[in-house]
Amino acid sequence: MADLRTAVLDALEDNRPLMDEFEAICDFGGRFSGTESEKRAVAHLKNRMAAISGADAHVFPTEYDGWRRETQTLTRLTPSVLDLECTSLVWSPSTPAGGLEAEVVDLGRGELSAFAERADELRGRIPLVRHEYMFTESTLHRRYKYDAAREAGAAAFLIANYLPGVGLLSGSSGRNRPSDIPACAISAESAAALTETSNGYPRVRLTVQTVSSGDTAESLFVELPGELDEWIVLSAHIDGHPFGESAMDNATGLAMGLRLFELVRAQRIKLRRGLRLMFFNVEEWGLWGSRQYVEGLSDEARAKIKLNVNLDSVAGAPDLTAITSEYSKLPPFLAAAASACDVPLSCHDALMRNSDHYNFAVGGIPAFRLVAGFDQPESHLRYVLTREDTREKIAESEMQQAARLTASVVVSALTTETLDLRA
Repeated sequence: MADLRTAVLDALEDNRPLMDEFEAICDFGGRFSGTESEKRAVAHLKNRMAAISGADAHVFPTEYDGWRRETQTLTRLTPSVLDLECTSLVWSPSTPAGGLEAEVVDLGRGELSAFAERADELRGRIPLVRHEYMFTESTLHRRYKYDAAREAGAAAFLIANYLPGVGLLSGSSGRNRPSDIPACAISAESAAALTETSNGYPRVRLTVQTVSSGDTAESLFVELPGELDEWIVLSAHIDGHPFGESAMDNATGLAMGLRLFELVRAQRIKLRRGLRLMFFNVEEWGLWGSRQYVEGLSDEARAKIKLNVNLDSVAGAPDLTAITSEYSKLPPFLAAAASACDVPLSCHDALMRNSDHYNFAVGGIPAFRLVAGFDQPESHLRYVLTREDTREKIAESEMQQAARLTASVVVSALTTETLDLRA
């Protein structure tokens, strides 16, 4: 184990190959599922996976409810007419052709208690809430807010970026249900124009036109077998958002997965268990690719997967956290691997439905997400989902540190004589 760890860590001293992988993925743009950007990125990843594994990548078709934006407009009608910037959220249904008119009720952050306390005000109106820094224990995900609006009988839903000067957000809203309501993101500046005045709630006209249809995306994997029919799954998600380059989220994880698989295979050292590199698609639409994969596994196949190491937004801040999904054996295992490569690591032992590790964890497979910037709202991770998620936000030192830590964890998992991380 020491020889493999040392060899991989030594190879990572040259950071250029890792950064080349990262920049090549960023070149495809945001990689929103169903777009040419995403399809070109998938083709590139297939080629890279074949090159580093010596075999064609396996394709796991991921069927999903495809969706695309057509047009969206938001106009304040009172107290004066003003056109406001907006974009529809994934799976938002269309408004009637002429749009809908309603008053806007500003709920600030959008705590669920606020929806309950002001329920009488919300029916037939449009609640306005704020996006939050996503990587904290206390984050209230937009879907909870959206569902509260829908259940309150709201006419539509607006969520505002909390960062001035950054523009719009991307993200999903409903789940393509008949009861879903139109949903849009707006800028911080647009939100400021929708505050209540002495004359009452501002009134707006919202027009959203979207198209929904069945679609199939491609998730990918390659394998490096070991002595035992046991597997370590190293995963990252392919798809991103239409704004920016989806650099932090998640070109960082994709690049790291490619580089580490390549380095482990290059050592030609006999492994105790196998390494499966998996790139899931349609993650940003509710973790859809990994959900289909895990739900399709037999109990026997699940038992053979000893650990899922999920890389999602692993640079953009200097500090790393493992979200360990309430598997009590994971924190000490990860602490030992972090010590072996001299990279600081914090553990947050909670089950969080914020990346593909979640589907492994609820499927009975030990799983964690590695993420940068946890509880660091001033870090560059605040720009995820926006046009500012671009490559220049990433420091090479952050990529190298995350790669070293991941390498140490993966080597430990691949080479330990017996590995049982199930609680």
